Order: sequence, then C-alpha cells, then structure tokens
Amino acid sequence: MTIDAPTIVALWLARADTSANETGMLVKRDGTYQPVTWSEIRRDANRVAAALIKLGIEPGDRVALVSRNRYEWIVCDLGIQLALAIHVPVHSSLAGPQIAYQIVDSGSKVVIVSGSDQAEKLVDQASKFARVTKFVTIDPCPQPIGPFPIALLADLTAQVNDTAATEIERAAAATVRPDDLMTILYTSGTTGEPKGVMLTQGNIASNVAALLKMWPPGGDELRLTWLPLSHIFARTCDFYSWLASGGILALADSPEAIIANCQEVHPTLINGVPYFFDKLHRFLISQGMADTPGMLLQMLGGRVKFCGSGGAPLADHTHHFFQQQGVFISQGYGLTETAPTLSTGQESDTKVGTVGRLLPGVEVKISEEGEILARGPNVMRGYWNRPEDTAAVLRDGWFYTGDLGEIDSEGYLKITGRKKELIVTSAGKNIAPVNLEALLTADPLIAQAVVIGDARNYLTALIVINPDPLLAELRELDIPVKTVAEALHHPQVRELYAGHIAQRLAGVSYYEQVQKFTLIERPFSLETNELTLTLKLRRKVIAANYAREIEAMYASPAPTAA
Repeated sequence: MTIDAPTIVALWLARADTSANETGMLVKRDGTYQPVTWSEIRRDANRVAAALIKLGIEPGDRVALVSRNRYEWIVCDLGIQLALAIHVPVHSSLAGPQIAYQIVDSGSKVVIVSGSDQAEKLVDQASKFARVTKFVTIDPCPQPIGPFPIALLADLTAQVNDTAATEIERAAAATVRPDDLMTILYTSGTTGEPKGVMLTQGNIASNVAALLKMWPPGGDELRLTWLPLSHIFARTCDFYSWLASGGILALADSPEAIIANCQEVHPTLINGVPYFFDKLHRFLISQGMADTPGMLLQMLGGRVKFCGSGGAPLADHTHHFFQQQGVFISQGYGLTETAPTLSTGQESDTKVGTVGRLLPGVEVKISEEGEILARGPNVMRGYWNRPEDTAAVLRDGWFYTGDLGEIDSEGYLKITGRKKELIVTSAGKNIAPVNLEALLTADPLIAQAVVIGDARNYLTALIVINPDPLLAELRELDIPVKTVAEALHHPQVRELYAGHIAQRLAGVSYYEQVQKFTLIERPFSLETNELTLTLKLRRKVIAANYAREIEAMYASPAPTAA
C-alpha cells in the first residue's frame, strides 16, 4: 500500500504502523543479507532520537552525519528527524577540510561519524570546531578528535528507556509541520564553494508523492540502493520512496559490488547514474554479449522491472540498449534544490533523448535565454546563511536552474546544456559541450570526453581511451600496438580516433566539430577532484590539470577556423 503524507515524519510513522511486522530491509550481517522488520527499524530510530536529545539536541539544532551507506545511516536520519533536529548529511568520500567546512558552516552541534576512517580526517581540523560540538561514532573509535572525545552510539542508545523514546516519537508526530526545515545538503558543485541547500519536510514529502504517481510501485518491490544516501537522488528516490511504497530496501556493499549483490537479493528496482548503466553496456559489448537477449536482465539479478537514471545526461545509445534488452530505464531530471525530481519518463510514456514529462504539481517554463525555470512545492527554501545567493536563483516565485532546455511539441522536457558551461567561441558561437560529449562517448572506443573552446576560435577535446575495445580493434585491424600507453601517440591510432570522432559528430554544425584532440589514458575521477559526487565533469579542474595539453592544441591554427 502506498502512503501519502505531508511530512517525512508522518510518512515514516504511518509506514511503521502499517507494516510493523513485515520485513523492511535486508542488511548485510556476517557476510549474508539478513531481514530486519519495520518494527526493529522503528525501535532503533527512536533510541537514536532519545540519545540525541540526551546529548542536548533541541528543535532546530543541526546534526551532521559522515558515513557511507549502512543500516545506521537509515536509523540516524529518522532519529534526527524525530528529535526535531536538522540533518546535515556529509559525503563520506570528502577530505577532512571539506567535511570540516560543512560542519562549521552549518553550525552542527552533534557530529556522527561512521568510525576511525572518518574521525582521522578530522583530527587536523579540530581547532575549527566550536567547543560545544559533540562527536559520536557508529563503529568503535578509541582515539579522540583533538580535544573532543568520541562517544559510541551503541553505548548511548543502550542507556535509552524505550518508553521515553516512544514519547519522543509521539511528540514529533504532533509537532512536525510541512514548512519545518528538515535537512541541509551541500551541493558538490562543478565550480565554486559548496552551498547548503535548505529543504523542508514538505519539499521532500511532496516530491515523493508526485514521483510515485509517475512510478507506481509493484506488489513485491525490492530496491537495491548503492548511490550515496547523503545525496538527494538516493535519499528521495530510494529511501523516502521506499517508506511511501513499502517493500524491501537492500543496501549494496559498495558501488563495485552491485552486480554481485544483484545475484544475492534479486532486486526489482535499481536507481543509478548514467556512468553505471553505460558501464554495464560496455561490459556486455566487451564480452560479445550485448546482442544476446536477456543478458542485461541476468546481470541485474533476473527480476529488475525498473531502472531510474539521474544526476547527468543518459546517452541515447545506452537508453536504446536497455530498450532492446527489455529492461525499462527512466531518465529523470532534477536538482538538489528541487528535492530533486522535476520530470521523469514512465514505462508507458517515455521518449529517448528527453527527461520525460513534468511531475504532478511541478511547473516549468523556458526563459528567453533558454534557461529552465521551475516552481512547485518541492523547490527549496533557499541556501543556508546565503541570502544573496538565494535571491540570485529564486526570483518572482521561480527557481532558476542554470540548465538550458526546451519543451518539445509533445510536452517532453529536453536538457540541452548547462548555462554556466556554455562555450562561447571567439566568433560568438554558443555551443553546449554536454551534447557533443554525449555523442562522442556513444563510441565504444571513447570512455570519457571533454570539449574545450571557450573564447577560442575552434573546438578541441580531451578524449579518454576505452582500453579493451581499443586493443581489440587494433588487433582486428592488424595495427602493431600492444599497450594503451603506446597507442596514445601512434599515428595510426590517432587516425583511427579522428575517423571515429568525425563519424560521431557528423550530424552537428561545422562550428561544433572538434578540430583537434588529445588522447588520454587516465580516466577523470573523484579522487583527482575532476568529477563531482554525481559524476559530472569539473571542467575548471580538468582544464587546470591538462593546461599543457590544451595549450598545445591551440599552439598552431586548425585547418580552418570555427
């Protein structure tokens, strides 16, 4: 039974009442997935709420959580809400200074870390924290964070009186309102300092309700979640949608273990980013199984009925591949500031190359400059302690997304680029690099691509080689190259790539053609800060890291100017 409620707290408590003794989660314990009932989750969430209040948390206080996905992430989030506090989820992959910035900027009074791996990052940052800050760890962590001792969460919850914890839950049920600030999420951002997005209970609850009208749940739903819950995509579209729709939630061991976990739990629903879905496609191509019916479904555990893609553009060729394999994939669109979903495709109503239709209650219009403007109950309150930044994007009741798009004659929304990423050549031509990069990465020999050309008179590109397909093609063509390192500068390999690039861009205008390119062996990655946590390109970082290669491409003129 799907539950609709005005707040996430009300949604959670209705689900806990309705499905009390049913299995709510599959949690990995001692190497195998074990069932956990909704009642067990409720008990543990109530105990976290009581422990936080005993630590001095009052309504409106901020609580930061620095952890990868795990069972305790779920119960801590629910506990923070029941304590009437504001959850500040911090991405576990961030470095110490980045984590400290979000803790300090949000004014978090309690910081929960997963264990020593996260606590160690903060030792050198201890002088930045307010003296009243309290630290809690999920796993044992004997070493303090500078002068701050770390309490063990299990010790705190063991001291809780369950009757008192239940009273805290009742008080929250009677108190929480849709306009209450629920969470502050820091945008990873492709440029600039991260900003804290303020989302209310009503922002997220309304988005869940609208989303499930577009994606009606099945009767035996089992979600396998691997995207970080600290990001709004997984939090709304996996976690809170699970509360509303019921069924079972299983947490993947890690992004690398998704396929193995699929064989263990046999999910019916998987949300992900385009990189993941494209990787599945490329793997099956490399194994010569991309045209074998049923292979994709088999990889995903045999029961998947729905895949949701978001966070970045889904390549048309990937979308077509899933259709050919009989696995429905929906491309959606949204932002952290919109909680997040604005539009999505449906199984009965999808169109490749678009991000579907608008959710019920969401309005979108296109500005004269081509920017997507949105309004609806899911649009954020604003940026934490940044009134000027808030005023810049919330104007006359509309949120200015910064994305470029269009609505076609059939009512489908299409994303054409990012306003801040728009390339303006020295000839005054406006070019959306995202479109060109999607065309290039549709080629099996190209793993990643970055198109360059702002204030230049022609376009160039950094092309990341896809090693296995390249070496296979070189063997087939009898080109005497044995390694990727050797291929980078081999004239026949460059000629091969020039042909592939020209073929992929054959349908675009002359000034959108890539005139020169540099082949790269190392992929752009999170570790080098060249990708955001949602795997979008950080163009300024990449440009700085490859400044020498870029300048070399402009050292001599192209055959003709764009």
